[in-house]
Formats: sequence, C-alpha cells, structure tokens
Amino acid sequence: MDGSGGVADAWGAGDKEGFPVSGPTRPEEPRGRTASLPVVPLRAPAPRPLSRHNAVAATPTGLPPLSVIALNRIAFGPRPGDLEAFEQLGTTDEARLAAYVEQQLHPELLDASDVEARFAAAEFKTLTKTWEQLWSDHHLGPAGGPAPTSLQRLEPYWETERTTFIHAVYGKRQLESVLVDFWHNHFNIYGPEYWSAPVWMHHDRDVIRPHVLGHFRTFLEAIATSFPMMLYLDGYGNTVSGPNENFARELFELHGLGAENYFGVARQDEVPLDADRRPAGYVDDDVYETTRAFTGWGVDFTTGTFRYYPERHDRFQKYVLGKFIRADQSQLKDGRDVLDAVAFHPGTARYVSRKLCRRLIADDPPARVVQEASEVFLAKKDEPDQLRHVVRTILLSPEFRTTWGAKVKRPFEYIVSAFRATQTELSFALYHQPSDHFVAMFNQAGQPLFQWATPDGYPDVREKWLGSNTVVGRWRLSNWLNDVKNWWGGSYAPFDPVAQIPAGVRSSRAIVDFWISRLFGRPLPAATREAVVEFMARGRDPEMEYRGFDDDTLRERIWGTLALLMTCPEFLER
Repeated sequence: MDGSGGVADAWGAGDKEGFPVSGPTRPEEPRGRTASLPVVPLRAPAPRPLSRHNAVAATPTGLPPLSVIALNRIAFGPRPGDLEAFEQLGTTDEARLAAYVEQQLHPELLDASDVEARFAAAEFKTLTKTWEQLWSDHHLGPAGGPAPTSLQRLEPYWETERTTFIHAVYGKRQLESVLVDFWHNHFNIYGPEYWSAPVWMHHDRDVIRPHVLGHFRTFLEAIATSFPMMLYLDGYGNTVSGPNENFARELFELHGLGAENYFGVARQDEVPLDADRRPAGYVDDDVYETTRAFTGWGVDFTTGTFRYYPERHDRFQKYVLGKFIRADQSQLKDGRDVLDAVAFHPGTARYVSRKLCRRLIADDPPARVVQEASEVFLAKKDEPDQLRHVVRTILLSPEFRTTWGAKVKRPFEYIVSAFRATQTELSFALYHQPSDHFVAMFNQAGQPLFQWATPDGYPDVREKWLGSNTVVGRWRLSNWLNDVKNWWGGSYAPFDPVAQIPAGVRSSRAIVDFWISRLFGRPLPAATREAVVEFMARGRDPEMEYRGFDDDTLRERIWGTLALLMTCPEFLER
C-alpha cells in the first residue's frame, strides 16, 4: 500500500525466489507462490551516509558496557531507561547479567499488559482464533458461501507479522522474542504459502512460541506434525507407494544433526562410532530409512489437522542411526523412534548449541561455550525446560560478556532497535495506512518476515547482510523513517526526535551527543562523531545554542542527523 492508500496484489505472479512485500491488497485468487508488488516511492535521502558503511569491526578495540552487550544480544536493543535499569540489578557486572538473564528466562513472570493493550487497540481479527476458526474462516469459507479471497487467506499471516513487530518493539519479554525469531528460522517455513497463510497465526502462537525455552524432543514432534511443515516439506505425500524424502532430509540436515555430521553415501555400518557406541553421524541410508518411518504421517484436508494413515505406512523393519526399528509397531511409533534418535544424539546437541551460540554471541561461535552448552543439552534431555538450561549456559558464559561486534543486525533487528531507541509509536494494525506503508517499506530492506523461500532460514552471519543491496536498503529505510514528509506530508509522525531532546540540550554538539547516547549507549569514534556534528551544525559553531526548535529547517536537520547516525557502522554492531 502506498501513501495515497493504493493497493496491490499480494498473490501476484512472482516466482518462488521473489521477495513479496506484505500488506493489505485487493482480493484476488492466488496466482503464484510469492507476491509481486510495486516499490513504495522513495524521497531523496537527506544525509549522505558515512564512510565505512559496510565495515563493522570484528575485533573492536574496546568493549562497551555490559548493559549494552546484554541489551543488544539478549534483547533487540535498549529503550530509554533500560540501560539504567540494568545497572540497578546488582553490584557487579556478573550479578547484573545473572539477574537480567534470569528475568528473561522466565517470560511468563514479565508484565505483558502493554503488548496486550496494543493488540487490543490494533483490533487483530485472528490473534485468538482457534485452529478450527482459522481453517474455517480463512481457508474453507462459510458453509455454502464463497471461498475466502486472497486477502482473507493472508490475514492470519499478515497479523502474525504485525504481532511479531509489537512483541519485539514494545514487549518486555525480549529474550523470548529473540528466540522466537531464532526458531522460526531454524524450522523455517515460507509463511505466505497458499495453504500455510490461513493458519500461520496458529503455527507461530501454538507451535513455535510455547517451545522456545522448553524440551527439544517435544518441540521436534510439534514441528513434524505442524500442518504448514507437512505441506512445506511434502510430508503429507510420503507414502509406502510413493515415498518423499524431503522432510526426512531436512530433519537430519537442518533440524537435528546438521550437515556437519553428514557422512555422505557411506554404508551405515561404515560410520565411525562415538564413545557410547552409536554412529557419530548420519548417511543417506539413514535418510531413506527415516523416510520409510514417516510414511503415513499426513494431513486431513477437510480439517487441516495432522492425521495418521496406517494404510499408507511402510510397516516393515527399519534401521536408523544405529537403532533397529522392528516391524509392525503401533501407530506413529516408527516416526517417534526416529525423533528420539535425532533429538537425543550428541551431534544434534552440538549443532543446535552451535547455532544458538552463533545467534547469541558471534558468527564464529566460541568452541568452549558450544561444548559446554551441548553437554547441558544432553544432561538436561529429560527436563521439560531443557532449552532454558542451554540458553542460560550460553548467556552466562565469560565469552558472552567479552565479545562485541562479532555480529551485525539483520534488517529486522536493525529497525526494531531503531524503533526501541527512538520510542517510535506505530499501531501495526492491519489496514492502518501508516503501518501498512511501513511494513511495505521494511520488506524492501531484504528480510520480510517468514518469507525465506528455502528450508535453511535467513542467514545468521555478517557477510550475508553487508552486501551493497542490503546496505542501501538500510540507508533508504533509515532516511525514509526519519523524513517526516514521508508520513502523509507531516500530518502523522510515529516519533518526534525534537520533542525528545531534554531541556538544556541546545547546541549542535549537545544534540548529537544526546542521540549518540540514546542510539548507541557508548561513545562513537571521534572522527565519526565530528562528522555528524559538522552535518548538524551546517558550518556554524557547533557550540552555538539554538533559542528553540520552531524553525522547520532546523527540525528537519535534526531528523536528518538521526538518520545519519543510523547509517553509522557502529549502529549495526551486536
């Protein structure tokens, strides 16, 4: 949707590799897997981005305060007051971090009333709908009535997109939101799929969110029986007469042991054994045998629910990861035996722990923490909060406290951190023009939510997010966000950087320093700071104090200064 309220077709003729832009559209029947929407017009950027735009130091010369590290990696960046609140949690860095981590590891104890109030104000239609209601309202349509339009089918997906932003920007349960983002990518599914979009709210609310700090084996089965996953990886069509290995392959390669534990086309009895006399990894034959184990796992297309079809199951004996599975077991037992073997394998413990360390510490995860976390993963394999123990181990490690700048913000993390620092207020309601316009603009920055087409999920390493297209996308997003004219000619503004400047802060240098403190929580390099001060001062004495901020040109300069700060490479550091 553009600023004039125009609409575009969400089910356009784009192909699988396209990047659709989400937002309300005119109802049409689906014509393809992704959308093809017009680019939202951009205004000329106000400031020129600073140099070193794509260089973020991997080994910075000094660490920022621990509060900055914690709130940029356990959370999506601090809101005003968060850094000060962190400092009040203890008398030492270790005590403060431990207290904050423990708070975040128990999201059910953190107040969610603000988020709930925002949900209510946005009047989301699908947020509390049961599976049956989602299936009926957004897939089947009323009995004897017309089938849902493409717009109606997409509403649960769109509203999940909006609630995800609200959780991340305004919620106190920050670690939970970080982990929800992590696990959506670990078990990646393309969300706007014709079959998945109508029930996407259920998948996020009832399959992903309840398990992010829970039991991995339980999580794995919830994913394996999720309707969107059954459709995405073709599990519904895996039968004894027509086996399909897509889910089995990704169960090993992406969900469980990881490709790092793949021994190729070797025979199963040629795989080296670990200290417990179990295969150290998997081979193609394990995948093929697993495919047989999951035959008969399918869906009922009349209800959209998981269903087991015994007549489609390969009932004969199987052999997976050194485990003999006898013939004619009870319903679902073959598949569940495989899920046990994968979930409790040391290779899975290492692979999942490494990915969590990569998300929470560094692109090149510290080997010691990976090993410690994997040991906890296995030691707590029978605990209902197994993953909580693993995450605690990672966050309380010395390496977490002493690493900085070894991660960069992806576009979602980037804009959420900007919203949090600037106290941006946006309803994110569906069919609210400013919110629709923002989401359309965000989706052009390279990371539309739940829209990575392949099962591996959005990349989580710096080189994938420092290419020219992504950098330019962030520049455009920051300049667009900080140009009040973009927001309906200035009649609507989601935040006002001028109004947030404290009394007594009146010079160019003081204004820049205020926003540096707010955005970064630490000093910038002197050369960067002076470049921004020079931009703000416009050739005048940077110590000269302004009498007020009534002048429109001055106000626009402050907006432009904030946009310039958001292009600093330091704003990408995590």
